[in-house]
This record gives sequence, C-alpha cells and structure tokens, in this order.
Amino acid sequence: MGLLTFSINVTLDGCVDHREGIADEETHAFFTRLMDGCGAMLWGRTTYEMMESYWPAVARGEVVAPPAVREWANKLEVKPKYVVSSTRKDFPWTHSHHLAGDLRTAVQALKAATPDGVLVGSGRLATALDRLDLIDEYQLLVHPRIAGHGPRLYEGGLPGTRRLDLLSSTPLRCGAVAMHYRRGR
Repeated sequence: MGLLTFSINVTLDGCVDHREGIADEETHAFFTRLMDGCGAMLWGRTTYEMMESYWPAVARGEVVAPPAVREWANKLEVKPKYVVSSTRKDFPWTHSHHLAGDLRTAVQALKAATPDGVLVGSGRLATALDRLDLIDEYQLLVHPRIAGHGPRLYEGGLPGTRRLDLLSSTPLRCGAVAMHYRRGR
C-alpha cells in the first residue's frame, strides 16, 4: 500500500494561497521531484480547476515558461490525477479520474492500488483526509513570507493535535524550507 502524502506551499503564518509562495525554478524542481516519487496526484475540485486552467497550456508550449516549470507541466500531464468532487463528474484533462463514493473507502482503495504513493495538494481536501486519519506524511514548503490573509492551513480545524516526526528539513536558496514529516502514531 502506498503512502498518502500531503504537500503544499505555506507561508510562515499558515497561508496556503498559491500566489503567496515563491515560484522559482528551485521550488518547481522540488515539487517535480515529489511528483516523480509518487504514483498519482489527488486534488479537490477547486485545486483541479485551478491546475487545469494553466498547466496543460504550459505542457503544450502555449505559455512561455522556464525549463523547470515546463518540466513540471510535462510530467504533470502524464501523471494520473484523481479528483474528489460532489458537484463535477467530468474531468477531461489527460489522465484525470473522478474519485467517487465514500471518501475513506475511495482513498484507501487508491492508496492500495498505488504502491508508489499518492500526493495530495489541496488544503480543504487534506483537512478532510486528516480527519479520517488517512494522511501518512507531510511535505510542506514553508516560504519566508507573512501573508496576513487566508486561506489558512487546516482552517476547518481537526479533532485533535497531530504529532509529527521530522524526517528532514532542507533550506532552499530562496529562503523557503522543505519540511518532511511522518505522522506519529
């Protein structure tokens, strides 16, 4: 069974607005390595729609992008993408699939069918998955910024404190720090 890893950009004050992170070649290379190490991506509908509105055009060469950004887009194009949504059923982007039914059962089945693991990159979905005790690891890219606004990490709250074990921390040249944690049991 593969691990479910939550990965997201976050500012020092917990903001997960994608526009607040540092989007340079090094941060894109970091996320490309994460994606390379997993078997599938898992998103909520809102994140899927945000990604779908930009990354396929980069992969097709319709958007001018540096090499690291284009590499991310090309690899994302062929990666299996699973989407949790109660309102949308059609996901035309290449290799996209609707994850329907009971969330716990569907994600457990996805983990079982994906030995290389699943990377979840949606804040609200991660909160729901964490409430179900389904997240195994956390790969957070903490940016040296204070946004002063939301959305915030775990804004919806959790039923209790999560104890995490630090596996690694890697500073990037831009000042961000890649933090890798495993869920303490």
